Amino acid sequence: MVREINLQKNDITLRSIRDEDLPLLYQLIHGEKEPLWKKYEAPFYSLEPHTLESYTNRENARKQRLSENEVDSRLVIETNGEIVGTVVYYWEEKLSYWLEVGIGIYNPAYWGKGIGTRALNMWIDYLFRAMPLVRIGIRTWSKNDRMLQLASKLGMKEEARIRKAHLYRDSYYDSVRFGVLREEWYLPEEDLHNG
Repeated sequence: MVREINLQKNDITLRSIRDEDLPLLYQLIHGEKEPLWKKYEAPFYSLEPHTLESYTNRENARKQRLSENEVDSRLVIETNGEIVGTVVYYWEEKLSYWLEVGIGIYNPAYWGKGIGTRALNMWIDYLFRAMPLVRIGIRTWSKNDRMLQLASKLGMKEEARIRKAHLYRDSYYDSVRFGVLREEWYLPEEDLHNG
């Protein structure tokens, strides 16, 4: 079983997903047929349909695949004790210590408040501290203005723009990749509280 993570900074908490979180996460992610967040988060890929049971089984299987020494690949984002989203990572190239990260703030009432920026900043800080990573990247598309701004705010560099890579509602959009190297990332003096 993977070790529990609980990172706190001001009003933001990133923590491991608990069994009791699954019904709420399921509702946030799959509760609507066409959720507003999906309009910005790669809408050209369909959201895999799930029941609460299949979603719970998938999440439990994900946790069981992680070894005891691995960093949990998906955490919930809480603000003032309320779950509002998730942060994730996945290996782009494990041999060269290259991760990609992602974030989802599912309730539009929490958009535009800086929660995503602060949460992703905490997540990247933690991943650089917890693993011998060389680089961390973000992949998005040219219509996701919030993610483009967030990556720039965090000091990530636009490293690739694959033109007309995604077709969505009869229009083409670019695939955009950002990255940051370990030596470019500012690691603050104060540690995140991991307790």
